[in-house]
Amino acid sequence: MCGICGYISKRKIEDRILEEMRDTMIHRGPNDAGVWQSQTADSSYIGLAQRRLSIFDLSELGHQPMLSADGNLIITFNGEIYNFKELRSGLEKDGTTFKSDCDTEVILYSYAKWGDECFSRFNGMFAIAIWDINRDALIIARDRMGVKPFYYYYNPSEKDFVFASELKPIMKYPYFHKDIDNESLGNYLCYKYVAAPKTIFKNTYKLEPGTYAVLKDNNLRIRTYWDIVAAKETASQHLITDFATAKRELNDILTDAVMKRMVADVPVGTFLSSGIDSALVTAIAQKNTGTPVNTFTIGFNEKERNEADGAKKIAEYLGTHHTELYIGEKEILNMIEGIAHYYDEPFSDSSQLPTMLVSKLAADNVTVALSGDGGDELFCGYNMYDLVYIAQKVDWIGNLLYHIPGMNSMKKSFPPELRALVDNRSDDFRSQLFIDVTAEQVSSILGGADVSPKHAKEIQFKYKDWQERRMLLDMVTYLPDEIMCKTDRASMKYSLETRSPILDYRVVEKSFEIPHKFKYAGPTKRFDKKHILKGLAYDYIPKEMLSGPKRGFGVPLVKWLRGPLNDEIRRYSDAEYLGRQDLFDAKGVQKLIQTQEHDNKIIYSSILWSFYMFQRWWEEYIQ
Repeated sequence: MCGICGYISKRKIEDRILEEMRDTMIHRGPNDAGVWQSQTADSSYIGLAQRRLSIFDLSELGHQPMLSADGNLIITFNGEIYNFKELRSGLEKDGTTFKSDCDTEVILYSYAKWGDECFSRFNGMFAIAIWDINRDALIIARDRMGVKPFYYYYNPSEKDFVFASELKPIMKYPYFHKDIDNESLGNYLCYKYVAAPKTIFKNTYKLEPGTYAVLKDNNLRIRTYWDIVAAKETASQHLITDFATAKRELNDILTDAVMKRMVADVPVGTFLSSGIDSALVTAIAQKNTGTPVNTFTIGFNEKERNEADGAKKIAEYLGTHHTELYIGEKEILNMIEGIAHYYDEPFSDSSQLPTMLVSKLAADNVTVALSGDGGDELFCGYNMYDLVYIAQKVDWIGNLLYHIPGMNSMKKSFPPELRALVDNRSDDFRSQLFIDVTAEQVSSILGGADVSPKHAKEIQFKYKDWQERRMLLDMVTYLPDEIMCKTDRASMKYSLETRSPILDYRVVEKSFEIPHKFKYAGPTKRFDKKHILKGLAYDYIPKEMLSGPKRGFGVPLVKWLRGPLNDEIRRYSDAEYLGRQDLFDAKGVQKLIQTQEHDNKIIYSSILWSFYMFQRWWEEYIQ
């Protein structure tokens, strides 16, 4: 796992500056560092740089940027290729000679053999940049599910292209313009993250999952090598109609995915809660490993949020080497101080705080940790999916109310849930419930600015079942842009590599072969979510150990915003301060604060927390 960055420009930057850009990510790669610079055929300048966290081949032979034997290819890479040994074996049979035992060199020679088609052969998480001297082109790529981040700044008029694993190196680039994108600000306040391909800055983007791009002659061409919608459509042509068969095939492929991620030249462990996903990943790892797996859990002193007791029982049953740490509010609050440094784009999923704490706990013992990320999106696990199910069943009521004369003025007095049902008339956005309600509140703190946060991507999803549409939408937006962003930044703060077996693309494609009725049963079975995944987990762990309520990793936002953070929030909402910033409406923000202090609805505390996180980010990087 590493941090990478680089640039192409008509203006050369000194090695010292490129090193400064690179070293903003020293936490991502404390073991080694390198830079490489040269001139292109059209007299532009190119530089590549990397910070390395050594996982495979800990020797100097894994140093990056890495050059091919003939010197025509130069690569900088962040991630892991789990099938690199199989690829290497095939390349060796064709006569390729390798100097190292790391996956970086395998990527280099895979590209030499297959060109741009090589990315579809990789099973892993990756952000890759290759300079091809013969093509005089830069080729960049990101893994299928967006597990690893890839940012880039592209300003064709100034002939500047800068890329990095995080925004920090890009912000250090001497010719970068820190211009806030107002549309992205509204998007962030609604969702807690900025949805790809946009970022908080103008002319700055995220390379979307499953894509690669070729930069040549100052022209960037983006191509898709794996399309999740096409993958689902293909899989739907041969659904597995027998539940036992589906469960067995899912187990086989998930087992292979887990065991591929247990391979490393450094200590490996797993995150463990009392939930289905992490417990299943841990159980598979333990069953197929000769020694006790290292497992890590944090507990909360507040019983209503604590899962540590359940995790400990699971660990004891499986026979893992278990480490737990109980934390209180003070420990979590202390994490806020440095949060903007590591989340260098505005981000306000408050579970980032306990995720950092469990990452620190794991990093004190191992260098790699497996997580259960992806289970909810692939197997219908979120409570939102219940709401989507209900909304589709009663949509006729919303349609009836919508057409009542005078409804426009009447619905203002409706509760948010009913208003969302009435307004949900567009076939393009059926599963995106409640976001209009949030957008109204966000608009009020942005001085009435038009906020249109709905993801247009749902238009691609032709499924009649709203749940299936929402699950796909979450896979291409919420999963990479919030869940994986949260995990990546939280773990890399402590130089910990996290791996997500459930997001192995083969598991994803297998999930598409499983009928939706095997994943979700409606009210007749008390909204049974993740049905097949639970059934698989019960083969490893007694059902009663996994039957507790889903608690998540939340923090007491309402209490904090009214208490220890209140003075700081009021400072950020000062009219003079906001006037200099010229982004927010002071009256709107102050009204939101007053409302939040007397109303416990999560919408108010959520938006106020997002405002607060933005201001901390602003102080760190703009002010």
